[in-house]
Amino acid sequence: MPRFKDQAICIRHIDWSESSQIVALLTKDHGKVRGLAKGSKRMSPGSIARFSGGVELLTGGQVVAVTRPTSDLATITEWDLQQPNHHLHEQLDAQRLALYAADTVHAMLADHDPHPNVFAAVELFLEQLAEPTGHASTLLRFHWSLLADCGYRPQLDDDVVAGGPLPERDVYRFDPQRGGFTSAGAEISSSTWGVRRQTLELLRHTAGGHGNGSGEVVERANRFLCVYMRAILDRQLPTMRHVLGDPPSS
Repeated sequence: MPRFKDQAICIRHIDWSESSQIVALLTKDHGKVRGLAKGSKRMSPGSIARFSGGVELLTGGQVVAVTRPTSDLATITEWDLQQPNHHLHEQLDAQRLALYAADTVHAMLADHDPHPNVFAAVELFLEQLAEPTGHASTLLRFHWSLLADCGYRPQLDDDVVAGGPLPERDVYRFDPQRGGFTSAGAEISSSTWGVRRQTLELLRHTAGGHGNGSGEVVERANRFLCVYMRAILDRQLPTMRHVLGDPPSS
């Protein structure tokens, strides 16, 4: 029964009983870990000492857990709260984006598959949401880090249909199955999407470590990457509406 200690962020939790929780933790070195925290909600001095009063969604801390080959759930034995992220309870927009990040990470990552770069990106994203402005640029950097580290980095320079470098165009087509752009027309496939040149240029800047752009272009880039993840997952997560916008009422 391997025991480990690691830095973690709570990306999902449900009440299992009056005193216990089932949690999904994104850990730095052990990937996504689902576990049972027995007694984590008790207010006894011993439980508070072991669990800091409970494991709350979108908080960060140090976890001690035991894994068993016969169970999908680890046993969470200790949780030391270190990043309470109070600002996520004070700003609605920040809270929604944080929930979206937790949702996408939970869906994109397999259990026990370490992604330390994704952990660092989520930790930084939650921290930077404390700033009331700049959420869109912060989200764009998170989007790019998650997709790149999971092996879904979009091809930005070569034409994935015709081959060779992408020529200059005002509008390109993006093929989610090939994971890149083409200068071919819409007739190549009904499943491709039109993407403006300014959006592609911003993605290139983001890939190079720069993410500056006007508000409208950044918003378009975030919607594009959100739709790309939707295509990868073949489903729309409930929190994606915080990026894509609510559908129009009938």
